[in-house]
Amino acid sequence: MEEMEEELKCPVCGSFYREPIILPCSHNICQACARNILVQTPESESPQSRRASGSGVSDYDYLDLDKMSLYSEADSGYGSYGGFASAPTTPCQKSPNGVRVFPPAMPPPATHLSPALAPVPRNSCITCPQCHRSLILDDRGLRGFPKNRVLEGVIDRYQQSKAAALKCQLCEKAPKEATVMCEQCDVFYCDPCRLRCHPPRGPLAKHRLVPPAQGRVSRRLSPRKVSTCTDHELENHSMYCVQCKMPVCYQCLEEGKHSSHEVKALGAMWKLHKSQLSQALNGLSDRAKEAKEFLVQLRNMVQQIQENSVEFEACLVAQCDALIDALNRRKAQLLARVNKEHEHKLKVVRDQISHCTVKLRQTTGLMEYCLEVIKENDPSGFLQISDALIRRVHLTEDQWGKGTLTPRMTTDFDLSLDNSPLLQSIHQLDFVQMKTSSPVPATPILQLEECCTHNNSATLSWKQPPLSTVPADGYILELDDGNGGQFREVYVGKETMCTVDGLHFNSTYNARIKAFNKTGVSQYSKTLVLQTSEVDIKKLLAVAWFAFDPGSAHSDIIFSNDNLTVTCSSYDDRVVLGKTGFSKGVHYWELTVDRYDNHPDPAFGVARIDVMKDVMLGKDDKAWAMYVDNNRSWFMHNNSHTNRTEGGITKGATIGILLDLNRKTLTFFINDEQQGPIAFENVEGLFFPAVSLNRNVQVTLHTGLPVPDCYSSRASIA
Repeated sequence: MEEMEEELKCPVCGSFYREPIILPCSHNICQACARNILVQTPESESPQSRRASGSGVSDYDYLDLDKMSLYSEADSGYGSYGGFASAPTTPCQKSPNGVRVFPPAMPPPATHLSPALAPVPRNSCITCPQCHRSLILDDRGLRGFPKNRVLEGVIDRYQQSKAAALKCQLCEKAPKEATVMCEQCDVFYCDPCRLRCHPPRGPLAKHRLVPPAQGRVSRRLSPRKVSTCTDHELENHSMYCVQCKMPVCYQCLEEGKHSSHEVKALGAMWKLHKSQLSQALNGLSDRAKEAKEFLVQLRNMVQQIQENSVEFEACLVAQCDALIDALNRRKAQLLARVNKEHEHKLKVVRDQISHCTVKLRQTTGLMEYCLEVIKENDPSGFLQISDALIRRVHLTEDQWGKGTLTPRMTTDFDLSLDNSPLLQSIHQLDFVQMKTSSPVPATPILQLEECCTHNNSATLSWKQPPLSTVPADGYILELDDGNGGQFREVYVGKETMCTVDGLHFNSTYNARIKAFNKTGVSQYSKTLVLQTSEVDIKKLLAVAWFAFDPGSAHSDIIFSNDNLTVTCSSYDDRVVLGKTGFSKGVHYWELTVDRYDNHPDPAFGVARIDVMKDVMLGKDDKAWAMYVDNNRSWFMHNNSHTNRTEGGITKGATIGILLDLNRKTLTFFINDEQQGPIAFENVEGLFFPAVSLNRNVQVTLHTGLPVPDCYSSRASIA
């Protein structure tokens, strides 16, 4: 658990968190430290003055700003929050943890109140010491931030595991080590004092004696505070707002800003987020296991390099000693070159060991911290931090990308000595073959004329500079998240062209490329900005044109008409997917029935990329579908049938599929009429259009269509 300690320390004071609060950027800070780094903004930058002048966003209050994006100004340490001005340009200083913090503009007023309850100056602004994003406090001051009770519990358990022995409270001189604690008396006793002051008879016989460690925990945690709403301090959290991702009370739902939001049971969301965090930790645990094995491999390489070096030196000395004294001076020069190669190899491997060890320590610390958080039984507190932890776990797993766990150096010494020349040629004696440390490759150039986007896919092409003489072993292509976030590796290999699928519609991505060889990596290329297909606001549609995908379809599927028409060679149901995946926006496509013999029941809908291809669509948990015959239809997911609806299909019928990822719903239509109610709700993730059919059915796909008028009218009313 020692590797988790850095997760438990305040970035301002460098000590364990005391009464930590959660900032809107998901970082934590002590209440007292938050008070210390408050600064006061000019009156002209306050929300009230902006409303008075008619500028800014007058209808937003503090909690509305929590839902807006945070923007940081590059490398300045200052930022703005929700459109408000950033903190005044106060010089920053470093905390004990090395994090830049902003000193207060004026000394805090003397007060006997706690940091959260003491009044704060008007127009006070606080800047997160970790991500340097700023916001202006409202009238509630620091009371507007929720307390991180889960973090407090983890710190208590961590300190308990490292706590020194507790001392007796009744020893007159040098206190002895306590052996028990009385829960009723709330006193720690050593054995002599317990026998003298707390005999096991009379009225004290019913007192409960527990070990000192257990007593400390019960003293610290009892009574446990109940989580209360920051807007309604007398109300406990009872529900979870899905849109705002925070626990709320019943007054927030009846009269507050969450009244029109989607809410769910607190306990259900607690269990769901615990499950998501546990699943994310599984992937990170695999990466940590691979890293440990990789470190063993690197350490073995060090030993092997040492052994090969000794063996090579011995061989070289034996060859040189066979020659006359004239070889001695040359021998020393050759040994120096071998030692240089030796040191170079060791340095490269040791540097990689050091780098990998640091990353593994950070990963292990995060894992242990997450495991401690999972042990917490407070749903409200857990949900306050679970989203941020899940993102951190996924981001840390992505950082163990391809190439990270690959040795950068070989253990071989490819050197051989030619001792055949005559003695008069001794001074020309040299290595016949010697590996030289070549420079890193030149920076690749993106070929703009060949880079393009189609729907939610992007194709990029690059090349080495024309005058480059250093070969590249491969290339690393990186893309950000489409929202100005961190870059991630999307391709590592020798090819000079790559297509990235499954991007968000109507999003702007930044791409960059670098080359690598055994020596190292080049500089990044210039950043290329890519724009995926836009959303048609009037039609509520992210227009996408796509066809069926032969590469992922079952082998029995037969394609024609440029992969827009499909049928099957088998009497059993087989699945085929569309080429384009959707993760946000509103999408509508149709399929016309070209052939319909012997009343089969094809299925239409959406699926994950790894859906089963040899059964009817909807038989597993990777597909959401409607299967229909000539009289009626059913909705099916995970082999569960629901909502039988009268009305079937014949030859020439049209089936419409409407995937609304803004509302997280899936709806079906037959011949322009909605078939049954909304088929599925709460659908999230990446979905591909999907169909399952047999040899009695042939369908043709039609894409890039507007949504049905009936749905558009309902959407405009809503």
